[in-house]
Amino acid sequence: MEVGETKCSYSKPPWIFRGSALYQLHLVKAETARACIPKEFRLVEAFGYTLGGFFLASYDDSPAGVFDELVVIAGLVWNPPTSCAWAAKVLVNSNVACDHGRKEVGLPSQVARFSKRITAITRPPKSKDIGFLNMIGMGGVFCSPRDHMNVQVTEIKGSDSKDICNFNLTTFVPALNYKKWMGPAIKMSLPSFSGRTSYNPNLLKYSCQIECRVRAVQPAKVSGLTPILNNDRELCSEHGSCNSIHSTTEEHIDNGENFSLSVMFSKPILALEFSCLKMQVEAPTVVPPCSRNS
Repeated sequence: MEVGETKCSYSKPPWIFRGSALYQLHLVKAETARACIPKEFRLVEAFGYTLGGFFLASYDDSPAGVFDELVVIAGLVWNPPTSCAWAAKVLVNSNVACDHGRKEVGLPSQVARFSKRITAITRPPKSKDIGFLNMIGMGGVFCSPRDHMNVQVTEIKGSDSKDICNFNLTTFVPALNYKKWMGPAIKMSLPSFSGRTSYNPNLLKYSCQIECRVRAVQPAKVSGLTPILNNDRELCSEHGSCNSIHSTTEEHIDNGENFSLSVMFSKPILALEFSCLKMQVEAPTVVPPCSRNS
C-alpha cells in the first residue's frame, strides 16, 4: 500500500483500530535494547537478553482510515508490579497516523512505503523456530500456511526512499476463511512507554486494550538491509537471519537506526497472528519523575 493523503482525522480518545496483525517476539541483546530506551529505566533482562520484537498490523478501519504499521519493540522495562514495552521505531504508510503518533502519543513515527506480494507454495516449509512452541505445549496449534506473503517496508524521508531502513518480511497470509480455526478469542492489555522525542519531549505511558482471535504461526523471516555491528556478527552467523548485506551499512554503524535493525534481525521465539482485531488506545499520560524507575 502506497502512502496517501486521507481526510480522516483523530477525534477524542480512546482511539479504535480494527484489522489484523502479526505480533512476533524476539530475544534481543540487552546492550542493544539499552541503546534505545531512556537511561533511567531498568531493563527487564535475563542472561543478557530482553524480550522485544515487532508488531506488524494492517488496519482496515481506524481514525486515520486504512493503513499499515510496523512497530519495532526494543524490549521491556520495569514498571512495578509489571513491565512496559518501548518502541524503538514506528513505520506507517499514513501521513495522518504518523503525525498523530509523533505529537499525541510520543512515538518515533516515520512514513514508510508498504509493498505486499502473495506467493503460493507447493508444500509448507520446515522451520527450526517451532521448538519453543513444542516446549510449552503449543506445537499442536502451530499453523504452517500454504501461501506466503512478502511485505517490503521502506522508510521515506521527504521525496526519497531511505534504504537504510528497508525490511523484507516473509510471513503467512492472514486467515480470511472463517471456516478455518482462527484460535481462541482473547482480551489483553499491552502497556507501553513513549515520548522523549523532538515532537514530544515528555515521558509518556499509554495502554492498548486488545480483543482478537489468536493463534501461533510460523515466525516471519526478515531479510533485506542488515546491520553488521560487532556484537551482531556472531548472531547473524549462528542463526543465518542476515540474508543480505548492503555495501553502505558500515557507514551507518553509529546511527541509532542500526539498533532498530538489530532488533528485527534478532532471534525469533514466538509469532502470534491476531485476527478479528479490535485495539483500543487510551490517551497517554505524563509519567512523573518519581515513578520512572524503581
